[in-house]
Amino acid sequence: MNQTDGLHVAVVGATGAVGQQMIQTLVNRNFPFKKLTLLSSARSAGKKVNVNGEEYTVQEATPEGFEGVDIALFSAGGGVSKQLAPEAVKRGAIVIDNTSAFRMDPEIPLVVPEVNESDLHHHNGIIANPNCSTIQMVVALEPIRQKYGLKKVLVSTYQAVSGAGAVAIEELREQTNAIMNNESFEPKILPVRSDEKHYQIAFNAIPQIDKFQENGFTFEEMKMINETKKIMHMPELPVAATCVRLPVEVGHSESVYFELEAEGVTAAEIKALLNSSPGIVLQDEPDQQIYPMPANCVGKNDVFVGRIRKDLDEERGFHMWVVSDNLLKGAAWNSVQIAESLLSLGLVKGK
Repeated sequence: MNQTDGLHVAVVGATGAVGQQMIQTLVNRNFPFKKLTLLSSARSAGKKVNVNGEEYTVQEATPEGFEGVDIALFSAGGGVSKQLAPEAVKRGAIVIDNTSAFRMDPEIPLVVPEVNESDLHHHNGIIANPNCSTIQMVVALEPIRQKYGLKKVLVSTYQAVSGAGAVAIEELREQTNAIMNNESFEPKILPVRSDEKHYQIAFNAIPQIDKFQENGFTFEEMKMINETKKIMHMPELPVAATCVRLPVEVGHSESVYFELEAEGVTAAEIKALLNSSPGIVLQDEPDQQIYPMPANCVGKNDVFVGRIRKDLDEERGFHMWVVSDNLLKGAAWNSVQIAESLLSLGLVKGK
């Protein structure tokens, strides 16, 4: 990597699961940084992180830590983002935020580069990275929307525990071992760490991700609903979601039903369209039992789509199965991809 003529990049939340993936993705993509600053909470400050053979010391995230930074990738929780993102912008940085803090702010673009890259032209210093489950769905739906129009979206998700952090992965492993060894255990993390009740995730499915809202939907479900409408610039699009946590470590899966504006479209036409669309890998050969699975998507940046079929009753209705690595395309890769888009559009230049 040539770091002589590049950018000063900061990663906030550098010791977390997504922060680590952000750093690795910057390296894997040969992103042109001349300086890398790793920031975290006071608790994690002082830790050493190896980046491409070079040792970095993680510093405590403070407003002054953003002096001279060109791009700041945030993934340290919404409270940290609300407090420090404006401070980073004041000091000339463009913030790409991977929390829900700014996603629904009408003044802040919510971006998936394959879908609405042009929204980056309207940023005021902060760009929001959408929810992981929203990202993979809109990547799969956008080519269809552009060519045939979109009338309705219904989605059920099957989400990995890594979406709830490293502690949820550890809980899944501990519970699985306990059950296999006929030992007792006490759930403490899922479905929501701060809620009163916790349920086992091993050998189970929990139909709750994030807290319930007054309308009966969870916050995760409302994220998918509202973010999809914002990203696609379709505030009137009917969208509904049911989000479920499964005992899978990495990789979200989604069953997506959608209705088109156009008539007479075939499943073969949709398959051909998606097969030639950016960021998508089509795996759809039912006679060969070929379809996307989370175990096969880990460590890959793409969105995998299969099981595309016409609804049996609704003329303009179709079903598909969408899978992606929630820590990569759902978080770290989409964030770095936004940074790459800023570069290619000439919206960021090194100081």
